Amino acid sequence: MSNAPWIANYPEQVPKTIDPDKYPSLAALLEDSFDRFTDLDAYESMGKSLSYGKMELFSRKFASYFQNNLGLVPGDKIAIQMPNILQYPIVLWGALRAGLVVVNTNPLYTPAEMKHQFTDAEVKAIIVLANFAGNLEKIISETSIQHVIVTEIGDMLGGLKGRIVNFVVKSVKKMVPAYHLPQAVPFKKVLTMNDPDRYSRPDINGEDLAFLQYTGGTTGVSKGAMLTHRNLVANIEQIKAWLAPGDMIEGEEIFIAALPLYHIFALNAHGLMTASIGAKNILIANPRDMKGFVKELGKHPYTLITGVNTLFNGLLNNPDFHKQDHSSLKLALAGGMALQRIVSDRWKEVTGNTIAEAYGLTETSPGLCINPMDGNIKIGSIGLPLPNSDIILLDDNGEKVAVGEPGELCCKGPQVTKGYWKREEDNKNFFVDGYFKTGDIATMDEQGFFKIVDRKKEMILVSGFNVFPNEVEDTIASHDKVLEVGAIAVPDKKSTEAVKVYVVKRDDSLTEDEIKTFCREKLTPYKCPKYVAFTDELPKSNVGKILRRVIKERDLAENTYD
Repeated sequence: MSNAPWIANYPEQVPKTIDPDKYPSLAALLEDSFDRFTDLDAYESMGKSLSYGKMELFSRKFASYFQNNLGLVPGDKIAIQMPNILQYPIVLWGALRAGLVVVNTNPLYTPAEMKHQFTDAEVKAIIVLANFAGNLEKIISETSIQHVIVTEIGDMLGGLKGRIVNFVVKSVKKMVPAYHLPQAVPFKKVLTMNDPDRYSRPDINGEDLAFLQYTGGTTGVSKGAMLTHRNLVANIEQIKAWLAPGDMIEGEEIFIAALPLYHIFALNAHGLMTASIGAKNILIANPRDMKGFVKELGKHPYTLITGVNTLFNGLLNNPDFHKQDHSSLKLALAGGMALQRIVSDRWKEVTGNTIAEAYGLTETSPGLCINPMDGNIKIGSIGLPLPNSDIILLDDNGEKVAVGEPGELCCKGPQVTKGYWKREEDNKNFFVDGYFKTGDIATMDEQGFFKIVDRKKEMILVSGFNVFPNEVEDTIASHDKVLEVGAIAVPDKKSTEAVKVYVVKRDDSLTEDEIKTFCREKLTPYKCPKYVAFTDELPKSNVGKILRRVIKERDLAENTYD
C-alpha cells in the first residue's frame, strides 16, 4: 500500500491513513454528534426542521420502542421502506442505536420483490409509508414480519400543515391505496406513547452487522451485502479525511439530499457521514419534480450536493436553475453512474464549480475512489483510492495487469463488506486473496488515477441503478405467451442505458404493449424494458445458454439510438 502510485498524488492536506476504529459503533458516532451539535439543524423537509437534539430524542424513543415494546434484540432485522422524509433518519438512527440490522427497501418495489428481500433477510419488523402498505399486505403472511409501523408523509410536519398534507395525499391525490394491516401501529403513536428513558444502549462492537444492503451484484440474484458498524465508521472517516480540514467546516455545511436514503450512496453521505460533521440535510422527497426541486434549492445557500449524471443534467436543463446564486457551493459529488463530459462542462459553466466524480459499490459502504478536492480533478476518471484502501487490477487469469491496461478492479480496505448474507458459495467466488472482485473493468494511469472502462458482467445501468438481465428475463418468461427471452443494455442519453428485450413468441398474438404492461405489474419502473423486439430464435451456446453478447452485437449493428 505504501508504494501505491496514488499515494504520492494525494492532496497535501489529506492524511495517508485513518482510524477505522475511531468509534466502536455507529451508535457511538451518533451520540457524539448529538452532544456536539445539539442545537444545530440536522434535517429539513417541506419547510420543517429538526435539530440534532430533537433527532436524539425521537430516535431514542424509537430505540426504546424497539427494545421494550416490540422485544427486538441486537441483530434482529428491521426494514425501512419510505422516501426522503423526516421519518426516515429518525427510524434509521433509532434502529442503529438499538443494535438492529437495517434492511433498506426501495419504496417502488413490487410485492414479489418485497417478498424476496424480506424473506431472505429474515425481517421481523418494518416501518413503511402508507402509500406502499397495500403491497406489504399482499405478501406479509409469507414473511417473518411480526411488527408493522405505518407512517404518512405529513406525520412530522406538525399541526395543521401535517394534517393538510396527509389529507391531500390520501383523499385528493388518491396516492394511498386501501390496505388492511390490523397489527400496524401509527408512527405518531410511537412518538407519543413511549418513554425514551427506558432506552438502554446495547453492547455493539465494530464487527456487528449494521445493514443488509441488497444488491444484485454481478450474478443477477438479489443478495444482502453485510455491512458492519466498522465498515461504515471507516468509510465515514475516509470521506472526512478526503474532504480535509477547511473544505468542510463542522456545523456550517448545508447538504442537498436528493438521492434516496435507501440507496447506499445517500445512506452514507446524508444518513450518517453528515451527522459526524454537524451538517444540515435538505431532504428532497421527489427530485423528479424538477420544478419543485429547483425551487427548493433556491431557498438554501447549500454547500454540497450529491447526485448521478441524470440528476445534474436535469438541473442544467431547468432555466430557473441557471438564475440561482451558486456562490456557496463547495462540492458537487457524482457517483452511481458515469459522469458525461458534456454535463461536467455545463455544470462548471453554470455554477462555477467542478463536479468531482467518485466510485464505490454497495459492498464498499460505498466510497472507494474519489477525485481530489484540490483542483486536480481528472474528468472521466473516478479518481484515487481513499485512505486505507488498496486496489489491484487483474486479468482473466488472476494476474496483475500493467499500467494503462484494463483489468477487473479488486479492492481491499476496512470499508469492504465481509460478504453476502447466506451466500457462502458466492463469497468464495467474489474474494481473491482478501480482495473483493467488483466485476468492473478499469485502467490505472501512472499517477494512480483509475478509470472505469466497462463492466465485466452484463448488468444494465439505468440512472445509477443496476438492472440484472436474469431478473427481467425470469419475469417475462413467466408470461404464458413467451417462449424465450433475452435482455440486453442499449444506449440511452437520459439514463446512460435502457433495457431492451428480444422475445420469442409462444403465441403469435403477443404484442409489445402486452409485454410492457406485464412488466409494469411485476417490476420496479427502472427495470422495465424500454424496447421490445420479437425474433424467431435467440443465439445460444452449445449447452443451450442464451448468448446476450451476440444479441447485443447484432442489435447495435442493426439499430441506432438517439
